[in-house]
Amino acid sequence: MVNEDKIKQAEKYDASKITVLEGLEPVRKRPAMYIGGTNIDGLHHLVWEVLDNAIDEAMAGFCDKVTIMIEDGERVTVEDNGRGIPVDTHKQTKKSALETVMTTLHAGGKFGSDSYKVSGGLHGVGVSVVNALSADLSCEVKRDGKIYRQEYEKGKATGGVKVVGEAAGTGTKVTFVPDPTIFPLIAFDFATILNHCRQQAYLTKGLCITIKDLRRKNKTTEKTIDEETEFDENTEAEIKLETAQLETAQRVKADKITPTEYTFYFEGGIASYVRHLNKTKAYLNDPPFYVEKEESGVLTEVALAYTDDFKEHTYTFANNIYTPEGGMHLTGFRSALTRAINDYVKKIGVVSNGGDKKGVVLSGDDVREGLTAVVSVKLKNPQFEGQTKAKLGNAEVRTIVESVTSQALTFYFDEHPNEARRILEKCLLSAKARLAARAARETVIRKGALDGMTLPGKLADCSLRDPKRTELYIVEGDSAGGSTKQGRDRSFQAVLPLRGKILNVERARLDRMLSSEEIKALIVALGIGIGEETNYDKLRYHRIIIMTDADVDGAHIRTLLLTFFYRNYPKLFEVGNIYIAQPPLYAITSGKEIHYAYSDRERDDIVESIKAKSAAAGISIQRYKGLGEMNPTQLWETTMNPKNRILLKVEAPEDERTDEIFTTLMGDEVLPRKRFIQTHAKNVKNLDV
Repeated sequence: MVNEDKIKQAEKYDASKITVLEGLEPVRKRPAMYIGGTNIDGLHHLVWEVLDNAIDEAMAGFCDKVTIMIEDGERVTVEDNGRGIPVDTHKQTKKSALETVMTTLHAGGKFGSDSYKVSGGLHGVGVSVVNALSADLSCEVKRDGKIYRQEYEKGKATGGVKVVGEAAGTGTKVTFVPDPTIFPLIAFDFATILNHCRQQAYLTKGLCITIKDLRRKNKTTEKTIDEETEFDENTEAEIKLETAQLETAQRVKADKITPTEYTFYFEGGIASYVRHLNKTKAYLNDPPFYVEKEESGVLTEVALAYTDDFKEHTYTFANNIYTPEGGMHLTGFRSALTRAINDYVKKIGVVSNGGDKKGVVLSGDDVREGLTAVVSVKLKNPQFEGQTKAKLGNAEVRTIVESVTSQALTFYFDEHPNEARRILEKCLLSAKARLAARAARETVIRKGALDGMTLPGKLADCSLRDPKRTELYIVEGDSAGGSTKQGRDRSFQAVLPLRGKILNVERARLDRMLSSEEIKALIVALGIGIGEETNYDKLRYHRIIIMTDADVDGAHIRTLLLTFFYRNYPKLFEVGNIYIAQPPLYAITSGKEIHYAYSDRERDDIVESIKAKSAAAGISIQRYKGLGEMNPTQLWETTMNPKNRILLKVEAPEDERTDEIFTTLMGDEVLPRKRFIQTHAKNVKNLDV
């Protein structure tokens, strides 16, 4: 029987209870629906949306220069020399076209017109969303020899469009300050903006992008610039090879302001991008393969090069938008690559190891080992899957990319037989390693099956079987392992001690990895398999906690483990399964009281606090060199008890920057690693050598 109170409530629920949000109110009410969130990524998304409008002008052939400027107060200006937003009256809204674009969702030149052949942007709502989420925004337009200007506050115009001067040429300049009532933290990271602009410059060859940081000198800005300086010096050789003006950096100190300016300009486009991605690796084919062709209204660009690496690094874009989950353009490219190389195998008559006259048939994995590729398509109506545009869904793109790539690769192999031979040898070696890895993997799995899927003997497992409630501590050595096993809560905490430093998997194929007892123990403990048969649904622990000593060896072991996880189980970072424990550095004892400090500063604060309370005649400070120095009770109280402990969640997105860091730190090339250490050395604290 229906409750009478519910009937009365239903009667009161009428049309007056329906809220209609007008203008840009929906954006301010639910910003996450439009920019993904109000965190630091969402904040930078504001810059990307304004920049996308300028990039669209460049892709349409009307713009070749963009300037981004960050000033005090986190005020950002994006200026281009495109056509300039129209300022005449819009027939439908009865307002200027400028105000219509800036204050109306889904209004712009990308809908139902021929103004843009291709475009990016946030489903056409970008600049109005930025306006809605800004405390104040101004837009200046150069058109018809005049400068027009209109100002806004929180998405609403504060006045009409005014003529404020005369101008030569055309263009648009948008200046905005993010709204502090929307974003809890407003601090633009210069390195993040540099990396994004560099990528966009590669994808739009001939476009010059300049980024200026005019904020007053502070630790955050200075650190960011210092990190990026070496990064850009590394690309200077590539710049000279391309005989193009690329990145330049200069610093001018005046009136306590440190202006920093970078300019990106790439004539080589994505071919230069491939070189940039491979700057720390040895090439098998140089210059990179490159093809550009328009077919059925779709412009396809593909650049690729093979290196001595064991991993594949393929980045796909649609209308300059990065598609991390790939889509039809990636499927078409991979099909063409596999077919073109297998056709070449047949053409030159390579036979299998057993002398089979049918020859060798290489798999997709075989032909992609060591591959670095960039696939970029530009089309009129891209169909993205999901709000974040992670995957391209246009079915026709697959056929076009496959056709363009296949024809161009066949011609390339015929014209470059030496490079083709080196690539083929790489693929054949990969095939042999794949078969060896499969045999090794089957041996590991078969052994586990015969033993009843026995877990590693060194693993001290927990009693709970719900992965969402359990956690695995990975520790170094028997001493730390003993303390950790005794101090843990056996119901939900498992412990896996490792002996010494595990294999550096950055330069190892799967067959070699599976020959390592420590790595096999890790694989079996996780329960999700390895390689082609990885199944994340079988993960036995949803918190994987790396707990090493606070010294150089501990840091090295931690890096080796992170490399293993990133190269073999990248999804663990994506869903937030990887953590780093933070054991205390000091124990400060005064009388019967004991305090723990996790940094030098905290140690000093504790000592001063103790002195302020009493004469403090006896203060003892112990510096922990390793986890084994703590007894089980101390380890539980400081590092393992969920009520007291500090865990750092590790984020490692699958992008070129993360890949470059692992390659630099763990690869064979010494010089890039030396430069990285020199650049970051001054930021290291509590280093024990």
